[in-house]
Formats: sequence, structure tokens, C-alpha cells
Amino acid sequence: MRTLLCASEISSLIASLAQQILSDAEIAATPPERLAVVGVRRRGELIAQRLASIMISKIGQPVALGALDITMYRDDVVGKRPITIPIGTQMNFRLDDRVVILVDDVLFTGRSVRAALDALVDFGRPRLIRLAVLIERTGREYPVAANFVGRRVDICPQDIVQVMLRPTDAEDAVYIDAHTAAGPSQATAQFPKAPGVAP
Repeated sequence: MRTLLCASEISSLIASLAQQILSDAEIAATPPERLAVVGVRRRGELIAQRLASIMISKIGQPVALGALDITMYRDDVVGKRPITIPIGTQMNFRLDDRVVILVDDVLFTGRSVRAALDALVDFGRPRLIRLAVLIERTGREYPVAANFVGRRVDICPQDIVQVMLRPTDAEDAVYIDAHTAAGPSQATAQFPKAPGVAP
């Protein structure tokens, strides 16, 4: 297992994501009371909390923050996938006519985002939804694209991206678990740097 991001790099990427979000023309033109930052549980929720904190400090006004549990909306809840007990969604506001920044840790197949979109509409009809992810990797199965990306990585489909964030985990770090069965191509995996992140 190799380290992709350390704690300081994660902090820099989240700050970069916040800047990307606030620089978006649609978001910049939206009154803060009509904005909502919603994180996909669990790690997306933690990233959303940090993003919202930065955004609030920059715009000087509160921003609605929610946590979305997509367990029962996934299309792989049956079969060989381990049973997951739903944590529950925490969202004490409606999404009608809001601009929603949906936050997740890793965008891979697009299935989690599809499930999150289904879950979101149970809370109203947003005017606009933007997707922000810490890591975007290749391997899309659904036609889903992120609007705001911290880091893009090109790795083998069999490799696993493991995001660890405090306080859920013991540290802030992102690891790549490379499966040797994937063949020699994994040795040439490229990790392009996001703008503004030191090596």
C-alpha cells in the first residue's frame, strides 16, 4: 500500500476545492442562505464539514450543512456486497430552489453519486447541484462527472483508494492499495498534482 496524500496535502486540496466552489459563477451569484453543502456519509460528510467551514469563513455568513446516507439507494445492496447498517441522513432543511454542493471522497464508477442524487430529491427540488470530490479516479460506469476535483488519479481498476479522515479514522491520509493481480501496468500509475499543491 502506498501513500497518495498526507494530512497537509489533504488540507491543501480541501482549501483548493473551497476556492473552486466559491469561484463558480452560479454559486458566487447565489445568496448564502440558498446554498447547501451536503456530504455523502461517511468520508464525504467529513470533507463537507471542512469545506463548509472554509466557505463560511470566506463569505462571512452561515451555509446549510447536511449529511446524506445513501445505503438504501445503492443498486448493489443485494448480492455479495457486505450488509451495511444505515447511519441515517441528517438534513434539517429543504432543498427546494437551493444550490447544492454534493461532496464525496472518491468518484470511481459513479454509482454512489447516482444513489446520492436519488436520495437528495427526497428533500426537495434543488435549483442546481454541483459535485465536489477529493479524489477522481478512472473507471466510470455511469455518465457522471465532478465539477470540482481535488486530485485526479489514473490507476488500475482493481486498485483501491482508501481515504482516512479524522475523527472517524486515526489520521488524515489517502492510500492506494495496489492489487498485484492487476499486472505490470499498475507500476506506471500516474498521480497528477492538483494546482497549488506542493510535492
